[in-house]
Amino acid sequence: MKSLTETACPLDLQQASEAAFLQAKTQKISASLSSESTVLDSSVSASANQNIYPAVASPISIEDEQIFEQIALDLLSKGYCVLPKALPLEICDALHFHMVNMPEYKFTEASIGRKLDNQQNAKIRNDEIAWINGESPAGQKWLQWTHALQMYLNRRLFLGLFSFESHFAHYAPGHFYKRHFDAFKGETNRILSLVTYLNPSWEAQMGGELQIYENTGDESGLKVLPEYGTLCVFLSEEFEHEVKPATAHRYSIAGWFRVNTSTAEKVDPPA
Repeated sequence: MKSLTETACPLDLQQASEAAFLQAKTQKISASLSSESTVLDSSVSASANQNIYPAVASPISIEDEQIFEQIALDLLSKGYCVLPKALPLEICDALHFHMVNMPEYKFTEASIGRKLDNQQNAKIRNDEIAWINGESPAGQKWLQWTHALQMYLNRRLFLGLFSFESHFAHYAPGHFYKRHFDAFKGETNRILSLVTYLNPSWEAQMGGELQIYENTGDESGLKVLPEYGTLCVFLSEEFEHEVKPATAHRYSIAGWFRVNTSTAEKVDPPA
């Protein structure tokens, strides 16, 4: 495994094979689309919670390129990546200040399921969320940074990521989100999950870990403390995970990169 300080390099033969395997995972979701499917370009209007940018790469810093490359390498080798204090401090500070000063009415009780299956169930999760749509300067910084990551991963791993949606998540003391997948195989177009944390001076005894399970038989999992600026990226269909209760207020952002599943009969994302 290359260190985080090494810069991006072309794929060698082994990495190219791994990239093709990872790309195949993303294609499973759209494999059922008909040959008459309509591929929309990046100028299509997004729904309220999804962000689509023109497919033009903006210049990125050396530091961001190193972080993006480490994410790509870890996705290739194990399907997930955890990087402590990796989100640029300027963005992290802006997001933290914005979130803790948001009025309560901006947040809603989180729900589970999508579309007709969407429902609130406090036995499974009881956090509150606020979608990020770029209305605030902090939200714009975040969306610009995640778009740069999206473009990098598309170039590096050929994933075909099309859009991104994310929300602030506030867990009051004792609140949780039980073990779950972010996407079920073949039933959605979420490909990559991205989580970052906005908790200065977080200590291990506070709890609130994100616990990632490598398979359905895994009961111990990988524990990730919600420390300030830590990034966690993983394949949405492959890894169950849960949020453990904490003794303090816990602030984070959860987001998902998606592929486009538009067909002649269905526009994705819906207007």
